[in-house]
Amino acid sequence: MILDFFKTAVNLKNISRQGWINKLSLKHPESVSDHSYSMAIMGMVISDLENYNSEKILKMILLHDLAESKIGDYTPNQISKENKIKIENNAYDEIINALPDAIKLQYAQIWEEYQKQESPESKIVHQIDKLEMALQAKMYQKEGASKEAIESFFKSAENEITHPKLKELFNQIIQD
Repeated sequence: MILDFFKTAVNLKNISRQGWINKLSLKHPESVSDHSYSMAIMGMVISDLENYNSEKILKMILLHDLAESKIGDYTPNQISKENKIKIENNAYDEIINALPDAIKLQYAQIWEEYQKQESPESKIVHQIDKLEMALQAKMYQKEGASKEAIESFFKSAENEITHPKLKELFNQIIQD
């Protein structure tokens, strides 16, 4: 059963980030796994600097896009937010059902906390998600994507990032 969970997680390497395909017409964009790894590095550093619960933040980051291994990466324009949440929740429940009860409940709670965006950790993880996206957009710009093409990614990040340290990093990214 645990092996099925691992196989599902590994499949994130095969799921391309759809927004880069749709808006930048990239043939080989980063994978969801690439995105999650970069977020984990950012989350580790920010969490340690800002004295958050690093273990919870890292688990939340590693689990936050896991459902996409089954459903793919939907962008906000593809389906309604409510429908996306429903589809993700169903896929996530199916995925963690492969785990022993001892950790299944913990991972279900972390997922629910992430979805509600009420705890300090879940709020910072959502903002790290946007910060990582902005950094990746800047990298694609340096590789030739037009400023106009990446502007919507910057706007989205700017609207969501409120934490002072992350705001400072975001400003450094867009000025780079």
